[in-house]
Amino acid sequence: MRKNDRYLKVVEWSEEDQCYVGQCPGVIGPCCHGDDESSVHSELSRIVDEWIEILEQDNKQSSPIPMAGKHPSELSLTTA
Repeated sequence: MRKNDRYLKVVEWSEEDQCYVGQCPGVIGPCCHGDDESSVHSELSRIVDEWIEILEQDNKQSSPIPMAGKHPSELSLTTA
């Protein structure tokens, strides 16, 4: 399992922006976008990998939203 697999990554269509937008709740808000859902997810995963690497270099711990063994419908997310 990759380290970033512990983090919830959300890619959703934005009617306002007319593209897919990616974010990692609790880590980084909307941070990447594009016309292809899969490409946005790949970019988001790369961003989360970089975020984890920076934290490790600074000897800081990360706090992913607990997901282990949960179906996405079981997660409690707060949206604005």
